Amino acid sequence: MELSTGIILEILNGATPEKPTFQVINAKKIESSNTVDRYRLLLSDGEYVYSHVMLAAQLNKMWENNEVPNMSVIEATRYLCNKLQGDKRVIILLDLKVLASGSDVKCKLGNPTQLNPNSIPTSTPKPAMDSGINEQKAAVFKPQNNNNTALSTGNTTVQQTHQVNSLEKKSLTPGTPNSRVHSIASLTPYQNRWRIRARVTMKSNIRTWSNSKGEGKLFNCNLLDDSGEIRMTGFKEQVDKFYDMLELNKVYYISRCTLKTANKQYSNLNNDYEMTMNPETVIEPCNDDSDLPVISFDFVKLSELEQCKPPTSVDVIGVVKVCNDVNSVVGRQSQKEILKRDLQIVDQSGLAVSLTLWGDEANKFDGQGFPIVAVKGARLSDFNGRSLSVSGSSQLIVNPDTKEAHVLRGWFESGGRDQNFSSYQSEGGSGGGQSSNWKTFLQVKSENLGQGEKADYYTAKGTVVFVKKDNCMYQACPTADCNKKVVDLGNGQYRCEKCCREFPNHKWRMILSCNVADHTDNQWITCFQDSAEGMLGMKADELGQLRETDEMRFDQVLQDALFKSYIFRMRAKVETYNDESRLKTVCVAANNVDWKEYGNQLISQIAQLGI
Repeated sequence: MELSTGIILEILNGATPEKPTFQVINAKKIESSNTVDRYRLLLSDGEYVYSHVMLAAQLNKMWENNEVPNMSVIEATRYLCNKLQGDKRVIILLDLKVLASGSDVKCKLGNPTQLNPNSIPTSTPKPAMDSGINEQKAAVFKPQNNNNTALSTGNTTVQQTHQVNSLEKKSLTPGTPNSRVHSIASLTPYQNRWRIRARVTMKSNIRTWSNSKGEGKLFNCNLLDDSGEIRMTGFKEQVDKFYDMLELNKVYYISRCTLKTANKQYSNLNNDYEMTMNPETVIEPCNDDSDLPVISFDFVKLSELEQCKPPTSVDVIGVVKVCNDVNSVVGRQSQKEILKRDLQIVDQSGLAVSLTLWGDEANKFDGQGFPIVAVKGARLSDFNGRSLSVSGSSQLIVNPDTKEAHVLRGWFESGGRDQNFSSYQSEGGSGGGQSSNWKTFLQVKSENLGQGEKADYYTAKGTVVFVKKDNCMYQACPTADCNKKVVDLGNGQYRCEKCCREFPNHKWRMILSCNVADHTDNQWITCFQDSAEGMLGMKADELGQLRETDEMRFDQVLQDALFKSYIFRMRAKVETYNDESRLKTVCVAANNVDWKEYGNQLISQIAQLGI
């Protein structure tokens, strides 16, 4: 096996040969409590051996799985060389291919001499004399003390080598002199002067916040270059300055942002750092973007989501089989009303999974024509077995021009749309059947759903047979983030005890108590605002006005809701009050019956009976 003889010295002096071949003599794991662990390699090209070689974090698994044992011969398909303080240089391996395993090679190839990282010659050094052999042998790779060496964890220099510094490029930006472009992987909080060239692969909506410290707005985006990705966030003035300028899939030169340790709660990128815009931040468009990668996906099939442990982020693609209407929920922490839209996506694996969109994305989404959606960084939860949502750090693309999307469209149009799909089983669900947990009302009672610590969810087709008129509506606080019942003061003012304020108006909220039945039994259920409005076909404020001005017409609206059938999604939980336990069933969603879909469901149930 031939190595790229002498290539290490060329790389250390600025050359960038393609796919050089090395031998890995040894590897040492550098553990860190603050960042991901890294591997430091002793690398040989047959003529020279060099100890300041770092492995990119994304390749750690190759060493952890023993895919590259000592003495293996590798081909460096992507690499960088970084110049640190003084004249020290570090080679970073970003991607590699194993040409021969160390278990086959077994010995060191050639008789390489050690290069001193503190003094790299600019030309090929002369062969060492015999008198210098012992000194050269003494310089062979030895693990360094992690507390006081240039590559030690916690030292500023180590933080600089933790991620690499540079795919050096000379580039011109209008109005800017030639300057070096750094790679995203090279950025650390200890650098002051840097400039990257990256593609915007995700751009969030503008979000606002309000707390004891004040209020403001923010947005974030993901940036991509050859070496990796990083998250960038802008606040207040920077939102006004840069939000409209930054466009999805466009390339920009960016400099003078503040770097800090990434908050993994809000970012799913494989980067230890993130960027924050500040008043000195400079962003300039780049017209030459042909050599930068575009957004890439690592798609997980819907049938493989069960193998992923929630909560986590995954890339998924599917056809929107069902697109529900927009409704709203009240956030548990913010207590504000949030728009949401639930989709059902399917793929060739025969599974259907719920995908939830939020805010403006939910409001703007058009589900007509069974579009294909690809989501990078969808949030996976175990709700109803497995479900997905598009979070602030996700990127949703409708009908992407990718190979996977074209294959999916072909499958769907050639018969996939008529296929019967199953769903994941909710963990608390009782009984068998499809994982959407279809039940008759008799089964709900006989199987004692809702008796466990967690609520049980099930799906049922039912017909509304009675609607209680009494207490079906109440006057609520008019503020967007409060639904508390107000007290009518009798003087044209309404007081909210939660907000400790009085208002000249109110809004109407609905709590509709209905009795629904199927061919086996009946069940009392509670329908809140969204499902109640859908069943009555009228907004709460309109219905409240009728209640005050035209009670006969108000009664007619309730009568018109009777004897209509829906596909109900129910939440069942036994609650105890005054030492009395009773089953409380809440309608999570009430959708009009798609008779074709329901017919397929009945066929599936019959097939399970073996008839």
